[in-house]
Amino acid sequence: MHTQEVAGLLADVADRLILPRFGALGSEDIEEKKPGDLVTVADRDAEVEIARVLRAAEPGVLVVGEEGVFTDPSSLDALPHAEHAWVIDPVDGTRNFARGRADFAVMLAEVRNGETVRGWIWQPIHCRMYIAERGAGVTRNDERLAPPPPSPREVPLGASYLPVPGEEQADVKLIRSWGSCGIDYPKLVEGELDFLSYRSMFPWDHLAGALMVTELGGRIATDTGVDYHSGVIGRRLLSAMDPRLWQVSRDALFG
Repeated sequence: MHTQEVAGLLADVADRLILPRFGALGSEDIEEKKPGDLVTVADRDAEVEIARVLRAAEPGVLVVGEEGVFTDPSSLDALPHAEHAWVIDPVDGTRNFARGRADFAVMLAEVRNGETVRGWIWQPIHCRMYIAERGAGVTRNDERLAPPPPSPREVPLGASYLPVPGEEQADVKLIRSWGSCGIDYPKLVEGELDFLSYRSMFPWDHLAGALMVTELGGRIATDTGVDYHSGVIGRRLLSAMDPRLWQVSRDALFG
């Protein structure tokens, strides 16, 4: 599918299946997959519809969706070895969405032979579409993004969803992130932050954003220095727009 056709698919699904539920969910529309991990009827319906369109365009393609993996993890195991795959996060930031907060996104990544080649982040309330294509850079609403200028901050500023042990004594400043990778990564690539830190490495959370980071000259890797891609697991994931700041942040938080 053409890049803009995929972008249109995400926006259309958001308009039809996600936004009508925003601020209108009943208790019966929200469940816990496990303690603290929410899913809504919008997550499920959007993933089914996106997957349906992608499979119709290419029968037999591997589709890895966050909600589908919860019930059947086999597709996640197949992802690193698949010739062609799509990875869907239908509502990234479900907790924000369920609480009527604007910071959520629809995310999609295309993977070929283990390498992420395209990524989309659609922020429906903020009306911002970020697209990355390997070797072709990153756009926001069709405007090409340049790598952010060197950080003017004397102390690197990062964000993490959960506290990092010892962060108060580290030689960096760490704030809480926005509860959605689809909000966090755009803030990073546009220079609002110097780095991001995560504990989970699920591909639907990170593949699209990771491609945006690397296309603009940044680095994303585990705390042990393994560059991130589908199939990588580890204790911590760190991304920065400046490889030097990646190392500084890594040493400050995990060294």
